[in-house]
Amino acid sequence: MYKQLEKYFKSRTEIDDKTLSYIYSYFKFRKTKRNEFLLKEGEICNNFYFVNKGCIRLFNINKEGEESTRYFHFEDSLGTALSSLINQQPSFEFMQTIEPSELLVINREDYFHLVDIVPQFGFIYRQILELAYIKSQERIYCFQGLDAVEKVRWVLTNQTKLLTRLSNKMVASYLGLTPQTLSRLKSKI
Repeated sequence: MYKQLEKYFKSRTEIDDKTLSYIYSYFKFRKTKRNEFLLKEGEICNNFYFVNKGCIRLFNINKEGEESTRYFHFEDSLGTALSSLINQQPSFEFMQTIEPSELLVINREDYFHLVDIVPQFGFIYRQILELAYIKSQERIYCFQGLDAVEKVRWVLTNQTKLLTRLSNKMVASYLGLTPQTLSRLKSKI
């Protein structure tokens, strides 16, 4: 159950088995169904999720009822609604498993306890914050200047998993396109 989490930590920092066992003691296993909500808009996020199997989608719904996907967390990644988790304010987004998923869950209090007392865990937390910042900048600056064809090519080059595992509707909402436009472009590229 913890093999992937061990691999995740060991690929990012030097860490001994005793420390890993201590960290594991704070994580709980959770199996979810397809389309199960982990967080809804307006709720306060209190958990980090490590994806052993499956996928978590972070998205919001605008006033017209249209979904806009911000991020997907696949296997071997830690995911959360970071702004709500850190600020303890109601979330403006949803977190949903889009496939049957196997997750390791740690609550906010335990997570920050580990950040404070386990240096390697604190190091990984800083990496998570840096990656979140980089990904948000990438989305803002990369997608702002790209037309629809360039966005699809970018996904084909950088995130092929999106096109092979997810519905056109979800990928289109991530790219800011309609599902019809995405389908048409995929057939041409």
